[in-house]
Amino acid sequence: MPAAPAEPIRPDWVSKTLAGLLLGLSLAFTASALLMTQLRGMPLAVSGQLAMWLVPPVWLGVLSSVYFFRNGLRAWAWLLGANAAALGLWWWLRQGGAA
Repeated sequence: MPAAPAEPIRPDWVSKTLAGLLLGLSLAFTASALLMTQLRGMPLAVSGQLAMWLVPPVWLGVLSSVYFFRNGLRAWAWLLGANAAALGLWWWLRQGGAA
């Protein structure tokens, strides 16, 4: 039985990579800011370290998961939506929405 022909590499890997790099970084920063809103009672030395060390795992997780999107446009759209939702939640929490 002949092997199935290999599917060519899709040309949208650049757009997926850029989406993961740029929007993933902003999502990681926003996740860090969201964590800081919840750690107000903790000393700054501890909460700052927790928030700082949250950025690389979130960023790399997003960057590695963008290749599961069907195309680059979907990656940009979903990550823009995730960023908008996270920033909206952060803004709401900063305004005292959870208190």
